[in-house]
Amino acid sequence: MKAVVWHAVGDIRLEDVPEPKIQAPTDAIVKITTSAMCGTDLHLIRGTMPGMKEGTIIGHEAVGEVVEAGTGVRNFSVGDRVVIPSTISCGYCSYCRAGYQAQCDNANPGGKLAGTAFFGGPEAAGGFDGLQAEYARIPYANTSLVPIPPGVSDAQAIMVSDIFPTAWFGAKLAEIRTGDTVAVFGTGPVGQLAILSAYLQGAGRVIAVDHNDDRLAMAQAQHAEIVNFDTEEPVAAIRDLTGGIGVDRVIDAVGVDAERPATGVPAEQARQFDAEREQGNPSGGQWVPGDGPSQVSQWAAEAVAKAGTIGIIGVYPQTVNTYPLGVVMNKNLTVKAGNCNHRHYMPDLLRLIAEGGVDPALLLTETEPMTDVMAAYREFDQRQPGWLKVALNPAA
Repeated sequence: MKAVVWHAVGDIRLEDVPEPKIQAPTDAIVKITTSAMCGTDLHLIRGTMPGMKEGTIIGHEAVGEVVEAGTGVRNFSVGDRVVIPSTISCGYCSYCRAGYQAQCDNANPGGKLAGTAFFGGPEAAGGFDGLQAEYARIPYANTSLVPIPPGVSDAQAIMVSDIFPTAWFGAKLAEIRTGDTVAVFGTGPVGQLAILSAYLQGAGRVIAVDHNDDRLAMAQAQHAEIVNFDTEEPVAAIRDLTGGIGVDRVIDAVGVDAERPATGVPAEQARQFDAEREQGNPSGGQWVPGDGPSQVSQWAAEAVAKAGTIGIIGVYPQTVNTYPLGVVMNKNLTVKAGNCNHRHYMPDLLRLIAEGGVDPALLLTETEPMTDVMAAYREFDQRQPGWLKVALNPAA
């Protein structure tokens, strides 16, 4: 079968690999009908999320059709349409039962303290082959796979594999209450859905911060008030929009590969950043994010009002060890962060889509055949206008 395989930083390839096999009674084999690209995949390609093993299939978002089920999978049959959660969970440990599937005790082969297990990630995340492939083996399929309701398309369902639950989780972390003013930093796919989730959870106003014009326009189309950090200092702008108080809640939807502002950065640092950014793409080179992540963290802490809450869903590897703790402590802020417990939120979000309450497929801007995956990654990596969320069709 064809699959997208990681070989080294900046080196991924579309290759022929063996089809997966059932390895445990609770496994299932799913024929992938739609997969997708995510910013987390770019972290792996750029090397800002280290620890990838050569030969690992990447990708952690997919929908498909069950083609084989182990003897322990009693609730799915061949032919069932399913969404695959990005994170892997056993379904029976105390964390899974409490809805914290991202902290499952059993899914990660590294043990109970190893952390979140997910498809297509580094060895620390379990080293599981990913979902940018024609077929995939799904561990713990009996409690992980989620059936797709009638009337929900692949384009809608693929958004529930990772980014819609992650955005919803971010709004929950931020503790949004009715009438709150919320700032969302980052208007990529997760940020766009964080805007939607904030409104659905009761926000009265949403302020979106980014510098990509097409993404800001999409945020504005959702009636978010937009701030371009290339043309104005975002903390000052947010305070101006809120009577000098700041926002009640912040959602950080940026992560480790933050882009630097066009102004306010020393010239030599800016030149180095841009040179490294130019190299940080699937054809070679390593992304080095400079002060991007710490800048976003500082903005978030300064932009939120006293006693406010920050929810962090942007991906930061364990190698990132800085945070503006002094600002947080002296403003009595609450900071919550984590990997999304996808399986906990997916059924309700699928029902919301099936009932016509939302259509996240409106954010799916590109659908590419898997044979064009390398060119698609280059466009996606460079944040080309219009390349917000990219789906891959393995059958095309």
